[in-house]
Amino acid sequence: MRVSFKWLKEYVDIDISPEELAEKLTNTGVAVENVEYLNKGIENVVIGEVLEAVKHPNAEKLSLCQVTTDGKNRFQVVCGAPNVRAGQKVPFALVGAVLPGNVKIKKAKLRGTESQGMICSALELGINEDSLNPEQKEGILVLDDSATLGTSIIDYLGLDDCVLEFDLTPNRSDCLSVINIAREVAAILGKEVKLPYVRFKEIDKTTEKVAQVEIKDPDLCHRYVAKVVEGVEIKPSPQWLQHKLRCAGMRPINNVVDITNYVLMEMGQPLHAFDYDFLREGKIIVRKAHKNEKIITLDGNERNLTDEMLLITDPEKAVAIAGVMGGLNSEVTEKTTTVLIESAYFNPVNVRRTSTALGLRSEASIRFEKGINIETVVDAVNRAAQLLQDLAGGRVLKGVVDNYPNPIKRTIVELELNKVNDILGTNIKHDRIKEILKSLNFIVREEKENAITVEVPPYRTDVSIPEDLIEEVARIDGYNNIPTTLPFSATSKGQKTLEQKLRDKIMDIMTARGLSEVINFSFINKTNFDKLLFSEEDERRNAISVINPLSEEQGYMRTTLLPGLLDTLRRNIYRRNENLGIFELGKVYLPKGFPEKSTLPEEKWTLGIAVRGTLVSHWQNKGTVVDFYYLKGIIEDLLIQLKLNSIEFKPCKDNPSYHPGRTAYIYVEDELLGILGELHPQVADNYGLPQRNYVAELDVEVLLKLGHGPFMLKQLPKYPAVNRDLAIVVKDEIPASDLLKVISEVGGKLLVDIEVFDLYKGNQIPQGYKSIAFSLIFQAEDRTLTDKEINDIHEKIHKALADKFKASLRA
Repeated sequence: MRVSFKWLKEYVDIDISPEELAEKLTNTGVAVENVEYLNKGIENVVIGEVLEAVKHPNAEKLSLCQVTTDGKNRFQVVCGAPNVRAGQKVPFALVGAVLPGNVKIKKAKLRGTESQGMICSALELGINEDSLNPEQKEGILVLDDSATLGTSIIDYLGLDDCVLEFDLTPNRSDCLSVINIAREVAAILGKEVKLPYVRFKEIDKTTEKVAQVEIKDPDLCHRYVAKVVEGVEIKPSPQWLQHKLRCAGMRPINNVVDITNYVLMEMGQPLHAFDYDFLREGKIIVRKAHKNEKIITLDGNERNLTDEMLLITDPEKAVAIAGVMGGLNSEVTEKTTTVLIESAYFNPVNVRRTSTALGLRSEASIRFEKGINIETVVDAVNRAAQLLQDLAGGRVLKGVVDNYPNPIKRTIVELELNKVNDILGTNIKHDRIKEILKSLNFIVREEKENAITVEVPPYRTDVSIPEDLIEEVARIDGYNNIPTTLPFSATSKGQKTLEQKLRDKIMDIMTARGLSEVINFSFINKTNFDKLLFSEEDERRNAISVINPLSEEQGYMRTTLLPGLLDTLRRNIYRRNENLGIFELGKVYLPKGFPEKSTLPEEKWTLGIAVRGTLVSHWQNKGTVVDFYYLKGIIEDLLIQLKLNSIEFKPCKDNPSYHPGRTAYIYVEDELLGILGELHPQVADNYGLPQRNYVAELDVEVLLKLGHGPFMLKQLPKYPAVNRDLAIVVKDEIPASDLLKVISEVGGKLLVDIEVFDLYKGNQIPQGYKSIAFSLIFQAEDRTLTDKEINDIHEKIHKALADKFKASLRA
């Protein structure tokens, strides 16, 4: 947003320098990024008239001109501009003049002819190129015929002005108008705002007789006002108007278009002027575009529209894209005599989507996108009518057509006065709070002992809650008046929860066992459930869908960690990294009635492990192939380090994702913890993996529920331990865990360790039986055990195994 300092002074009495004002505005949250002075060092440049312009006798592309600055004296000037003509009023730099860049004008001879000065172009005067018409960029700057000879070009072009460049925050869209910036300045300086006096004559003919407005979609167009002006004369705008528009960064076009842009900048209300003669029946229809409907906009481009875009049409055709750009078929041209001025309020979201989809951004669309003052639409169209009468000789028709289907009420906010100081940490008096709010045009409707009811001005769309009012008080009173204090509160030492400590412990144990942590997306493709051979009844198939997924591969929340782990294995194997041990500690998401029962999904922390290939080898060891027992050992180590007891592994044959003969459920204290085993060969094929992959899934929340066992410190034993082996023959279906349980119970306290060290089937072992060997370690804390003590216990163990499992000693 760029604003002329002189323009701003028309609305409020400013008695400080532009730099001081910029600092005060910035300190109150309306940031001024730069103050740009328009006079770039011009001296002694005045308005002259070209009396004569003939070809230079010695140069085909030069002209020999006679210029006067008072109608009496004459200066001979050599000019190279192609557009110089006799009778033109031009900026003329006299000998001794200075131009931007410290360029000094001297007498010179060009192709043998003396030149006594210089006719200037706009660029040579330092005028912003973006605000010039194409013809003004190429040749000399041609001034209006009414320009007075001898007048300083600085005064005529308003170059004794400066421009404030604002860097506004998104919530302060109200400051996209000069008047609202003037209101801010008035509040800061304690001055009154002088609003423009709108007064014009109307003819007897009424706008309602020649114009109609129909709104077919009131949700997208809340209000539409039309006013008709006849007998306008299209011509260049006066210099003062052009100057203000150039300061705002806008290019002057003609008086009608410039007036709509002027009101846009002054009041923040976008306007559009239609050539009334091109509107069928003088009727405006506001409707959504038809699918694949097209319109050629003012920039000459054909636009393909969607059925979500809002159009301004007459009964036959589209004439504008609402809030974005007008149509070429109804633009104001040199032949226009009657105009219909549009002033409306369009839905901000719809304008933003339309503008983005079409790649069209304009000063109008920027304001509509952020939300404008709906109460200004009539004032703005009347202001435009006044200027059309004054600057275009227009005859203004009586009244307006105002289609306002659902009037919007002003925002009312209740403010507790004590809350202002409580939040800001200040001591602002209640009267001062009211004074500040009133200076910003907030209306105090009701006053109580410690509260006020405030009506928000309609242009402040960013204010809706008490905290917004408190912010207004803070910035006007001065942010620098808020005392600097340290926050005071009762503090406590931060520490991790038991759950966080458990997860950290699990990760430490896994990495200590040589596994690498992986982190996969929580989103999966539903086809993974088929790859994992889940049955149709499996509740894990009932995954939660993602409303706006990144891709089809990430359309559902995962109910198992296996897809991510198996994909990681596959990617590594494809890169010839075949010996793998990975784990992931993450959440799975189970619906549990979401969303039908309005309950949130269950998010369960789960530990997933996957291993395959060969253990690390070295020159003395060729390595060991990973198997079921290797993964089982990792899990046992995890549970032992977490001090959990009563660990059992029970055969599993009903999980379709796992090999039916090489899988086990894991129980801790009779509660199901998870599952481990070899991946089913078909599942491995589905994921493009070689065979022999071992995976496990553990419910971390069960571990948390069971808690950590106590850490016990024991004195190192003083007495020696005794090792005895026990090899027995039992039926094949008897699990080793059952045998270990009996041995441990019978062995009592003196049996300090048991380990399976051999399993044999074959010769000398009957069919359907197996030989399993245990290493038993006996030790007492207070004495050296005798052979008799050990033999007695050993015999009891053998007898218990024989009685319960019909076990026999292996010969």
